[in-house]
Amino acid sequence: MRALWLGLLALALAGCAHLPSVHWPWTHRSPPPPEAVHELVITSPQGGSPVDLPQYWKRNTLVVDLQGVSGTGGVVLHPKTGTTWPVRLAFRVMPGAIGELEVRAAQRLVLPIAAGGAKPVDLELAPGVYTSKTDEIRVNWGPTASL
Repeated sequence: MRALWLGLLALALAGCAHLPSVHWPWTHRSPPPPEAVHELVITSPQGGSPVDLPQYWKRNTLVVDLQGVSGTGGVVLHPKTGTTWPVRLAFRVMPGAIGELEVRAAQRLVLPIAAGGAKPVDLELAPGVYTSKTDEIRVNWGPTASL
């Protein structure tokens, strides 16, 4: 009988290795990664060749992910043919990778980016920076006070 109990105990302990993958009701699951969308046409300012930058919806705000950019550069945004601009637009940047983000549309806006931080930051454009009649939005980035 003792051998039977020891065998069952060993079997139960071997099964405990799989417990971290089980979702317990008192723990919180991490949120799923955002689903990529393709709402805007993004091109380079020189030559108009396509640029692949991730785009995500965060509630009713379209977020263009610029986490992978550094140094100096820029892109031009256009709505897809037959569509309009999203009501809200934001840019996700990693602090320290770039110093400023310049947006040119109906208005010019320069957004400074903090040098320190471990998490990406979403910079939402203020109302009026672009309108429904805006043809394109030019976005440039670089070190602080270079734009």
